[in-house]
Amino acid sequence: MSTTVNIHEAKTHLSRLLELVRSGEDVVIAKAGKPVARLVAVQARPARRTPGMDKGMVFIHPDFDDPIPEWDPDDMHPGDPMRATSK
Repeated sequence: MSTTVNIHEAKTHLSRLLELVRSGEDVVIAKAGKPVARLVAVQARPARRTPGMDKGMVFIHPDFDDPIPEWDPDDMHPGDPMRATSK
């Protein structure tokens, strides 16, 4: 849910508006009826990542960066739908 207030009201009732935000409501601050800013609750920071968490879980094959062999459509599975488009 969202509440819209003008700048003067926002300056006058900032504490009350912050309580609304704290309870989960967004507050839009407008100037001459046009939205200028939005007050929203601060989200909790995500947990810090720990380097090396996946150590030993990732394996890169020794031939990972070898050149790719030429593609031969005859080596494709007979039921592969791309086989019909390759000939």
